[in-house]
Amino acid sequence: MTDDASRRKTARDGRRVETKADLKRSIAAYTAPRGSFEVIDVPPLRYLMVDGHGDPNTSDSYVEAVAAVFGVAYKLKFLSKRELGRDYVVMPLEGLWWSDDMATFTTDRDKSRWSWTMMSLVPEWLDEEHVERARSEAAAKGGPAAIERLRLSELVEGLSVQTLHLGPYDDEAPVLHEMHRGFIPEQGLRMRGLHHEIYLADPRRTAPEKLRTILRQPVEPAG
Repeated sequence: MTDDASRRKTARDGRRVETKADLKRSIAAYTAPRGSFEVIDVPPLRYLMVDGHGDPNTSDSYVEAVAAVFGVAYKLKFLSKRELGRDYVVMPLEGLWWSDDMATFTTDRDKSRWSWTMMSLVPEWLDEEHVERARSEAAAKGGPAAIERLRLSELVEGLSVQTLHLGPYDDEAPVLHEMHRGFIPEQGLRMRGLHHEIYLADPRRTAPEKLRTILRQPVEPAG
């Protein structure tokens, strides 16, 4: 990730000034090709996580989960800058998605049957104690009840297939079908773990056709 040298830049007058660390630029797994699939090795990473179930478009629990993740994420950022002198860009929203029948993500698209974990990456220099303090600060400000369910957990994905999807979320189905039924078995691989999405654009501020989403599926050798 980043080190002290990469967190500084030289101002015009020669002074060294702090810059914000952007982990999307230093972790290779946060870039993916558009229009093709790649096989990568994702390192173990830690996230703020909140679990839930149901259609993300209509579920109040989904809205509360996202609010809890970012409520704590920003408190954690300010704590890091204030106490450790290390500022960083809050990482984007990510989601793990699963269902008893994976067709609900491709051909069926029955969102009411989806289970999910919404999450945001935590920098490696922050620990459980920092997260608990950030959680307490967020809760004291009247944050959503989902803050009580939030946890810091490590996700170990390892060998994975991913691609960059440009466009509305509901247009992901053909891409996922090609990934699951085409590319993965053609590479002598099989799916394991949970479908993972990384939302590189904010849907509240971005036109649907310009949304950028990394679609990831952990895999293992089929043999």
